Amino acid sequence: MAKNLIIVESPAKSKTIKKFLGSSYTVAASNGHVRDLPKSQMGVDFENDFEPKYITIRGKGELLAALRKEVKKADRIYLATDPDREGEAISWHLFHALKLDPKKTSRITFNEITKNAVRQAIKQSREIDMDLVDAQQARRVLDRMVGYSISPLLWQKVKRGLSAGRVQSVALRIIADREAEIDAFIPQEYWTLEAAFAVKGSKKPLIAKYYGNPKKQENISAQEMEDIVRQLEGAAYRVTDIKKGERTKKPPLPFTTSTLQQEGAKNMNFSTQKTMRIAQQLYEGVTVKGRGSIGLITYLRTDSTRISEEADRECKEFIRENYGEENIISANYIKKEDKKIQDAHEAIRPTYVDLTPAMVKDSLTRDQFRLYQVIWKRFVASRMNAARYETTSVKIDAGDYRFTSSGSKIVFPGFLSVYQDNEDKEEKNAVLHKVTEGTVFDQADLKKEQHFTQPPAHYTEASLVKALEELGIGRPSTYAPTITTLISRRYVAKEQKNLYLSDLGDIVNEIMKSAFSSIVDVNFTATMETLLDGVADGSVEWKSIIRNFYPDLEEAVNHAEQALEKIKIEDEVTDTICENCGRNMVIKYGPHGKFMACPGFPDCRNTKPYFEKIGVKCNKCGGEIVIKKTQKGRRYYGCENYPDCDVMTWQKPSDKICPTCGNMLLEKGNKLVCADAGCGYMEEKPSSTEEKASSTEEKRNSKEDQASSTTNERPSSGNEKQTVNT
Repeated sequence: MAKNLIIVESPAKSKTIKKFLGSSYTVAASNGHVRDLPKSQMGVDFENDFEPKYITIRGKGELLAALRKEVKKADRIYLATDPDREGEAISWHLFHALKLDPKKTSRITFNEITKNAVRQAIKQSREIDMDLVDAQQARRVLDRMVGYSISPLLWQKVKRGLSAGRVQSVALRIIADREAEIDAFIPQEYWTLEAAFAVKGSKKPLIAKYYGNPKKQENISAQEMEDIVRQLEGAAYRVTDIKKGERTKKPPLPFTTSTLQQEGAKNMNFSTQKTMRIAQQLYEGVTVKGRGSIGLITYLRTDSTRISEEADRECKEFIRENYGEENIISANYIKKEDKKIQDAHEAIRPTYVDLTPAMVKDSLTRDQFRLYQVIWKRFVASRMNAARYETTSVKIDAGDYRFTSSGSKIVFPGFLSVYQDNEDKEEKNAVLHKVTEGTVFDQADLKKEQHFTQPPAHYTEASLVKALEELGIGRPSTYAPTITTLISRRYVAKEQKNLYLSDLGDIVNEIMKSAFSSIVDVNFTATMETLLDGVADGSVEWKSIIRNFYPDLEEAVNHAEQALEKIKIEDEVTDTICENCGRNMVIKYGPHGKFMACPGFPDCRNTKPYFEKIGVKCNKCGGEIVIKKTQKGRRYYGCENYPDCDVMTWQKPSDKICPTCGNMLLEKGNKLVCADAGCGYMEEKPSSTEEKASSTEEKRNSKEDQASSTTNERPSSGNEKQTVNT
């Protein structure tokens, strides 16, 4: 009997596949990559048309020796690494590292690890797709050239241990731009008005919102709201119009890598890295009671929402048996695929739709179960009919003033029987159904409320993944490692779910923007991804991309070495004396920013927090406002006398005081805004020229005051109002 060898990437996958094949098949694992570019050098031969210099990864020698022994025993070798560009490249590296005979070697791929999928893949074996390999080589060489050219420059100009990356640096800029937008945002005040009406036969009141007079009014000021409330005193309210209707809510599309990562971050509080790690476990195989080791989901790196005909048919049959014929989807709600989508694989779905989450719960960890459950529910829901709602909208008039109220109730749940999100409520504003046209309310409980417009939200891992996908930056396999690198390098701090730019990230981003503007340009990076897709489909020669890219990179690096000033992060001696050894403590720069340390290290290991003064006095206690940081590295401003004084703000305070209420004025873009949002005072921020002139004038006046003064008493500000936390 002929002996066949199948080489996969992971031992977990090999264990799962062995179940499906007879004794004539041996399954071995490469444990990922076996060759790569060397870590100690660029690894690209510039004299030989940018040829990559691959070496065996350290520690893989014994594994390759074991694989060679298996190769000698086999009559046929199947390379079954993951079905994507990186998997294709791993197969190619295995081919060369094991010196395989092309006549005996084939490449096989499968989107799910099932008996049918694996056997069908063996029947449809093929040669290694060099277009996919070259696309991966192009990406690897581009990333290596960017990282190994720019990172040493950052070490030279800032500090060792920093890094730059083709996708990483663009992601950092996106976060930095959002932070700048938030810092410059100036909130605007507006008011809303609600009316509560007692409805006969209902314990709950009817809540209606003020609409207009009678045309819609927006951004209502405090004075306008006072006038509206005054005009409504003693008014009668009449239901003038009731409209009934129906709306549908389409079922969700199955998960892609991006939407699965977003779901994991939003609803399960998983990092993108954790979501991918658990999904990989579910794909490669877990031991399920009564079934052994089986793969529970299809391949997890995909940007397509496509489902195979067989999977679609099986799912609809499952819905027919468990939820009824009427719930089977009657129309395809599939959006048009974006041009950026490669559509190489199906969407992420369960491999066996009849294997419900409840059936495998006892065999999975809590996190594995939660992720499998949401994948299973989303897939089944995607093959079900839309939910239908009965809607009711009501207009209530009081003279020329109009209030409106709307509500809905589910009349056909459809896919909601399986999959609901936080917005899917059974019924909204049910009391509306008890109101009839012409009903008059003699009185209303009016509730006015002050609001302020909100700045754009800080990026979370979920929203950053969504932004990267929409902008065409990176690919499904790059989102998680990109975000993980930004956090591990401390360019970005993660607090709660939000991502904040650190001081170090700000420095690196500014250097990248000034010296390497094209690399951190969103459009340039998206165009590069399109070119890499062109390599994968055979329309672009991969080295032509490198030949066109490298000269510009080299020129930018050479120019930056000359033009960029070194950012000094040297030890600065302070007046603070180390209580352990008597030396003057120095300021050092660590992973979390500046701190004070004894220069006698390692004999003396005394350290203290360092708070940098910004030259602004706290108008609550007279102490200095200093720069502080949260545990995760996010910067804020607070009084040096904390906890006795609790003044703090995320925005930088100015040395000016609000003339209206006495609070601090905060810098927001080119404006100075009162720290008390309720005050609303705002003025133009002085230009740098005006600030210098003002500073010179203040110094001169200070000298004149000192010369003529006969007392050291601090003048009273005459302002007793205290600052509030902002």
